[in-house]
Amino acid sequence: MRLPERSGDQLVIGIAVTIPEPHGSALQEARGRFGDPMAAFIPPHITLIGPTALAPSDGADVRAHLDAVAARSAPFQVRLRGTATFRPVSQVAFVQVADGLSACELLEAQIRRGPLAQELRFPYHPHVTVAHDLADAQLDAAIDELATFDASFLVERFDCYQHGDDGVWRTVGSHRLTGSPADAEVSASS
Repeated sequence: MRLPERSGDQLVIGIAVTIPEPHGSALQEARGRFGDPMAAFIPPHITLIGPTALAPSDGADVRAHLDAVAARSAPFQVRLRGTATFRPVSQVAFVQVADGLSACELLEAQIRRGPLAQELRFPYHPHVTVAHDLADAQLDAAIDELATFDASFLVERFDCYQHGDDGVWRTVGSHRLTGSPADAEVSASS
């Protein structure tokens, strides 16, 4: 994972849909079996905004922005099914978002505005990483083992994580989706 450079007292945050239990533990244990050294440090998730450096003084604006996005975003269903890879561009194996893809894309687009506006290195593609920066054999094992993985859940919130100096990503805030489907349509068109 590529972390942004920090200066001074900046924090590194990320915004994600956390994979709920029992699916989260199953995916985290699998990531550990594949030999990914980050398995214990990164909870299974669908990234909405990747690692982002920000000044502590921006925290209130970011929280207010995330609360506003959540207030106009409706809960949605996600189904994780099957596997894929970003090779040869990136040594990543992942579980695919089979249903809920457009809802994730809409949420990401809404969050990546205002105080979290930023350019993307790659086009946004919702997924759950299960092996990262590993040898091809380990990535192939992840793809093969989880090829039949199938889990569905209702997304009712997204979480703000902070990257600690110990390398662990910890939840520092949750934002409940309380909007209606009509609110999401209005947000998409604005």
